[in-house]
Amino acid sequence: MKIRYELKPRAERRAAPFRPRGALSFGQLRTDHMFLMDHVAGKWVDPRIVPYGPLSLAPGAVVLHYAQEVFEGAKAFLHEDGEIHAFRIDKNAARMNRSAAGVCMPEIPEADQVEAILALLDVERLWAPEQEGASLYIRPFMIGTQDSLGVKPSARYLYCVFLSPSGPYYPAGFQEPVKLLVTRRFHRAAPGGTGAFKTGGNYAASLMAGEVAHRHGASQVLYLDSSDRYVEEAGSMNHFHVTRDGALVIPAFTDTILRSVTSESVLELGARVLGVDVRQERVEVDPFLAGIESGAITEAGGFGTAAVVSAVGAYVFDDGREVKVGDGRIGPTTRRVYEAITGMQRGLAPAPEGWLFRVPRLAREAPAAAKRRPVALRARRAAAAGRQAAAGRVRARR
Repeated sequence: MKIRYELKPRAERRAAPFRPRGALSFGQLRTDHMFLMDHVAGKWVDPRIVPYGPLSLAPGAVVLHYAQEVFEGAKAFLHEDGEIHAFRIDKNAARMNRSAAGVCMPEIPEADQVEAILALLDVERLWAPEQEGASLYIRPFMIGTQDSLGVKPSARYLYCVFLSPSGPYYPAGFQEPVKLLVTRRFHRAAPGGTGAFKTGGNYAASLMAGEVAHRHGASQVLYLDSSDRYVEEAGSMNHFHVTRDGALVIPAFTDTILRSVTSESVLELGARVLGVDVRQERVEVDPFLAGIESGAITEAGGFGTAAVVSAVGAYVFDDGREVKVGDGRIGPTTRRVYEAITGMQRGLAPAPEGWLFRVPRLAREAPAAAKRRPVALRARRAAAAGRQAAAGRVRARR
């Protein structure tokens, strides 16, 4: 793929490493450029990196009326050696194509998606934030752009990737457990629908349920299946729980659950790396809640790209009743999984081969950023090594 570079004048681009002075919010900032590519007459054409800005769309564009759209979310991290590494973006590319097929959109070759993301990260490498818990959040998406009011797939499409220097998804980060609303009033998806695809309509349909959850003091809804029998997911993350005997259980993937790349990573790592038995099964909601109350379930949480791992401290119900998970705090298994995944993402622990994509220095017009070895990152690496050594000593004693 030959990418055309149409960059801002150097004087208008970031010229120094991004070192935020205060807490960095999630998803609010944008870097200087974005990647665009058009699908016309059955093929992808004109891959280009241009200044970030508004898109030109006809008022009758299919995406505006019939929501023919899919998107992804991934992350890239500044490592201690000053290089940027993207985490498992090939998995996101594969999921993008599964979602596209689900709403009658064209496939984008996975290699082209990866190349586009790495090229944009290369141009924007000075935007990688030097802050604990921060990353470059990657948002690829595809929309139907044909000006047509017939209810049918678009004949034209636009693929776009932009970047957002971001802090933790939840303001308190990993350290504060979240609360989920368990309700039978709302359902995220039904069999045979679009629940397994990452398309915007699914999220629009969740907004009302999310507002109700907030009124109950909860961050999100724990969705049940359409029969109200099984636990499914929490909208922006897959659900999990930990049993008293140490098993980590993720609800079995169905056509109403979006497969989280984080969940799939945990399943692949399993006991060999995480030291915990990871399995999938259908989770019935009534035995699940009874297990929390009896202590048979000791921890719970969610897996997703934005938050990585979130601990759930309590569940609240429509009548205001609450049930606390364990002691309401972050459990040891949840913490172990969080530290394992984030350690790999940030270069603090070895990752399986092929999981990290080092961003090559290719763009001739990209700012000539000197290699950085941020002091904060070196200190974090040393601290992480100390925690891992301590954890190893504890496991050895067991």
